[in-house]
Amino acid sequence: MADLPLDPAELQRAGLRLDVDGAVATISLARPERRNALTFSTWHTLARIGETLPETVRVVVVRGDGPSFSAGIDLRLFSPEGVPGEDTSGPRDEEFIAGLQAGYLWLRRPDIVSIAAVQGHAIGGGFQLALSCDLRVVADDVKFAMKEPALGIVPDLTGTKPLVDIVGVPRALEICLTTRTVFAEEAARLGLAELVVPAAELDSAVADLVAAILQVPPATAAATKRLIRQAPHNTLEEQAAAERREQVPLLGDPAGASPAS
Repeated sequence: MADLPLDPAELQRAGLRLDVDGAVATISLARPERRNALTFSTWHTLARIGETLPETVRVVVVRGDGPSFSAGIDLRLFSPEGVPGEDTSGPRDEEFIAGLQAGYLWLRRPDIVSIAAVQGHAIGGGFQLALSCDLRVVADDVKFAMKEPALGIVPDLTGTKPLVDIVGVPRALEICLTTRTVFAEEAARLGLAELVVPAAELDSAVADLVAAILQVPPATAAATKRLIRQAPHNTLEEQAAAERREQVPLLGDPAGASPAS
């Protein structure tokens, strides 16, 4: 195990746990008694993890302790008593929201592959956290839902774009405005889950996926992620040009891909 980039006490206050083992970092949502409900500290500390992640890390797994991935925002943040230890003063303006979004945005970086291991409830901010990851492996008891509109707010943790990219505008609108639950079979059919497994097999399925990804050379994995991420926005000609730009450095790098690949 590598030295942790953050103080474990800081992580604990945010309801998080971080384990770094060589090329793999595992972020655990660690408030099972609250179904891993999220607070402002959670999002700010997730951002700090992204800022301080060791350069050796190639795969980031995001998981939840207990039977749920995350029930979303801790609703006590909207109450007069608040959450113990959480500062709820100050304006909740665009700069404030940007600070929360930073906890999710770094999971799209090309130098890492992020995997959400999702079981049970993945509600609101928990659903958006899963959507922020490159890949989602889910248990057969998963329950995705975007509950923010029912609270009189919009999904604002960077989840609307990946949701639309995956399921399309009409289905994303229907999922958000009905705030209904998407179960495992539909999640797989819509493309919200790359793999559905029995709950007891979730950890082993994620471990197998991580092992397969780590077989690809780091430079090749990063270049491939950049290509795939930009493909939906490129014309065929633009994407062909992007492929050329990514391939040439690899062909001249013995640590990269083989010319025969």
